[in-house]
Amino acid sequence: MTTVDPEYAREAEREARRARLFTRINKADAWFRVLGLAWITPILKAAAGDNPRAQMNDTWLLLGVPLVAIAAFLLLWGTLAPRVQTSLGAVPGPAEVWHEAVLLHQDAEAKAAKKEKFETMVAARNEKLIAAGKEDQVKDVAYTGAPSYYEQIWTSIKTVFFGFLIGSCVAIPLGILAGLSPYANSAINPLVQIFKPVSPLAWLPIVTMIISAAVATNDGLFSKSFLISAITVTLCSLWPTLINTALGVASIDKDLVNVSKVLKMNTWTKITKLVLPSALPLIFTGLRLSLGVGWMVLIAAEMLAQNPGLGKFVWDEFQNGSSSSLAKIMVAVFTIGIIGFLLDRVMFALQSLFTFSNNR
Repeated sequence: MTTVDPEYAREAEREARRARLFTRINKADAWFRVLGLAWITPILKAAAGDNPRAQMNDTWLLLGVPLVAIAAFLLLWGTLAPRVQTSLGAVPGPAEVWHEAVLLHQDAEAKAAKKEKFETMVAARNEKLIAAGKEDQVKDVAYTGAPSYYEQIWTSIKTVFFGFLIGSCVAIPLGILAGLSPYANSAINPLVQIFKPVSPLAWLPIVTMIISAAVATNDGLFSKSFLISAITVTLCSLWPTLINTALGVASIDKDLVNVSKVLKMNTWTKITKLVLPSALPLIFTGLRLSLGVGWMVLIAAEMLAQNPGLGKFVWDEFQNGSSSSLAKIMVAVFTIGIIGFLLDRVMFALQSLFTFSNNR
């Protein structure tokens, strides 16, 4: 009968726990990368005792260097901004822009409270009429106050997603068709090459005239202004998805195509079981590009068409010409950039859920 060395057993248990810990850290790392928080992984590994010097070097590269770059940018901005004079005064520095962001937040809270008060009064009035048996006089009164900064952000996000979804529903089937059929590719390719470089500035008047003729009202969910901006986004953003989908489908391993022929798969089964899973990484790459293009196009469309959203906010502040307008415009610029980054992170998260490729 052999005896087990207690010290050896304890060491084996510690190594097993350590291995389980690193397994959890590596699993969490995939989501940290999706969220743009990859710098957390080396900190956790260093805390767990995995070569702290090397992990701190990785932390410096992933977190320290970007923070130093941001600090240098803010310092340069704060130093040079007061020296640049415009018709609205000196260019605002980081402190002035932050102050204006706080004021916009406070203004949004005040407008939200005002809207809630108005809706409460309308609801109380209708309840009194119902209690008095005057149901025929009950009516919903829409709040007509100016939208807050957050409401304009939400309007732009809804619009870009609607236009992006329409574009994706058009681009993905056409891309699959172009990737599967050389004849379809020859037919579609010239149209892509012609329309892909067209600026939203050219599409906007055409879309405006068509939507104005087809849609009679500017109320409701699908108002004229909403549709004009969304369809302009669609026309400018569908091309990256179409091109990448066609490329992904055309790049499928020929052995897999031969297997589908041997198994005598019908077209639908071939697309759902073979084509889409193989082409998904490139399709998602196209979707991420399209969403980024759509977000840029939307801001320009809202500015030119004076449709509700962040673009109109920027244009209104430019026309306003007050001493705080330039700082508000800069707040909007940072907001647009941050939202663009978050939209890309959302698409990257979806890509991580549905694909297993490292080529992202």
